[in-house]
Amino acid sequence: MTNWQNRTLFHGDNLGFLRAMNSESVDLIATDPPFNKGRDFHATPDSLAAGAKFQDRWSWERDVHPDWVDQITDDHPKLMEAIEGARYAHSDGMGAFMCFMAVRLLEMRRVLKPTGSIYLHCDPTASHYLKAVMDAIFGWQNFQNEIVWCYAKWTNISNQFQKNHDTLLFYTVGKKHTFNQQFILTSDKAAKLKIGYQVNKPGGVKQLIVYDRKKAKRVIEEGDYEKLIYKTEDNEGTALNSVWNDINILNSQARERVGYPTQKPLALYERIIKASSNEGDIVLDPFCGCATTLVAAERLKRQWVGMDIWDNAKTVVMERLAREGLNGEGKAKTGLFDEYVYFITQPPERTDDGETASSFLPVKEQRRRPLEPWQQLSRAEIFKELSEAQSLDQSLGDSKVLCAGCGRALEPPFMELDHITPRADRGANDISNRILLCRPCNGRKSARLTMKGLIQENKRAGWMMDESLAYKARDLATKRYEDVRHNRPWPPSTFELEFGD
Repeated sequence: MTNWQNRTLFHGDNLGFLRAMNSESVDLIATDPPFNKGRDFHATPDSLAAGAKFQDRWSWERDVHPDWVDQITDDHPKLMEAIEGARYAHSDGMGAFMCFMAVRLLEMRRVLKPTGSIYLHCDPTASHYLKAVMDAIFGWQNFQNEIVWCYAKWTNISNQFQKNHDTLLFYTVGKKHTFNQQFILTSDKAAKLKIGYQVNKPGGVKQLIVYDRKKAKRVIEEGDYEKLIYKTEDNEGTALNSVWNDINILNSQARERVGYPTQKPLALYERIIKASSNEGDIVLDPFCGCATTLVAAERLKRQWVGMDIWDNAKTVVMERLAREGLNGEGKAKTGLFDEYVYFITQPPERTDDGETASSFLPVKEQRRRPLEPWQQLSRAEIFKELSEAQSLDQSLGDSKVLCAGCGRALEPPFMELDHITPRADRGANDISNRILLCRPCNGRKSARLTMKGLIQENKRAGWMMDESLAYKARDLATKRYEDVRHNRPWPPSTFELEFGD
C-alpha cells in the first residue's frame, strides 16, 4: 500500500523520502544518479533547466555520515566489504560515492515489491563498483543484465578508443518479476518484412496500403495524402539483447531537450518502463532531474513518484509535462498541474509496519518502543566503553584489550566490535549485545556463531589462548553495559516523557 499520491514530486534529499515510503509499494525503479565523474555539471543558459547544477565529486570526510557507516557495518557486513573494496582499489572518493549510494539502494530494495525491478544508470567510471554493491544488496542471483547503451557522438583523436556507451544495471527482487520482451527491427530483418504505408486522400478516402517506400514517398510529394503510417506488429523483429545501439544521445537541437546537463532520451526510459512494468504500475525515480522517467511513465499510463533536491525541479517537471500535453486524461489543460502533480517537501508518514531496510539476508527488525538514551550510543562510543571495560588490568592502566573469544590481550586497533547474538537472529544493535573480539575471532564468528559457539570453534581450531580470560572479558563487557544503562545520569527518554514509567 502506498502512502503518497500518484504524480508526486518530493523535493529534498531523497534518503529521507525513501526511508518514509512504505515497504513493497513500487513496481519499478528507473534512475540516473550521479556517476562520480569528478566534475561539476551545469544546465544550458537560457534553457528550461537554467540554473540546474550538481557537483559530482565525493569525499569520505565530507560526504559520508557516521550513521551510514554504523548501519552498514553492523547490519550488512558484505556490503561494507564492497564499499571498502572501492576505497582501496580506487580512492576514498569512490568509497564515499559507494556509501552514499548504498544507504539509498538499501531503501530502494525495501520499497520494491517482490515482483519489482530496478535499472541503475551509470557509466564505466563506477559501474563495476556499483555492481558489487548491488550484488550485496539485491543478491548476485537477482542480477539480470548489464545493458550496454551505445550511442554515436562527435569523435576526437586520442590515444584510446572512444567512450561511446553507458551502462544500465538491471536487478530484480526475486525470480518472479515483471518482464515484457521487447523487439527491434534490425536492418536485415526489416528488409525481409513488408513495410506498409497507409496513404489517405483528402476527404477521408482511404487508399490501399503501399508496400514500396519510393512509391509512398512519391504519393506524399504529390500532396495526395493526409498522413503516413508505418505498419508493423509489436512482436515483429528480433528479440532485444543487452546491447542497445538504436537510441542515440540527445543533440543540442532535439525537441525534448530542456538544457539539463545529463538529460537522457525519452526513448531509452520508455523502453525500460515497457519492459519491466505494466499499465497502472508504480514507477519511482529517486534522482528524477529533468523528469525524463516521469514523462515516460505518464506517456505509458503508469503511476509515478519522483524525487530531486534541485530548487527548480517543480517548475521544470510541470513545464515539461505541460509541453508534452500530459495530464490525468492525457490532454493538455490550462492550470492542470496544480491539480495533478503533488509537490511535497516533507516525508510522508509510514502506514506499514515500519520495518527498517534490510538486504536479501533474513535480517528483520520488529517494531520497538522509542530508544532509551543508552541505546542511542554510536558505534564509536560503544567501542570506547568496551575498550575501557575489557582492558587487561584496569588498576594499572594497561591499554591492551582482552578478546572475549580467545582471551588474547591486544592493542585497541586490533580489536573489532561484534554482536553477541547475531543480527540475523534478531540480536539487538545496542551496547547490551556488543562485545570486542580480535580480528581473527570476529572473522571466525561472522554472523553464524554465538559466543559459546565461537569459543568451542576456537578450541577445536587451536586458537584459544586463555578461556578464563575470554569469559572474564565477556563479564567485564556485561558489567559495563549494566553501568551504562542503570548508573549513568541519562536525560529522560521520549517514552518516559510521554507515558511515564
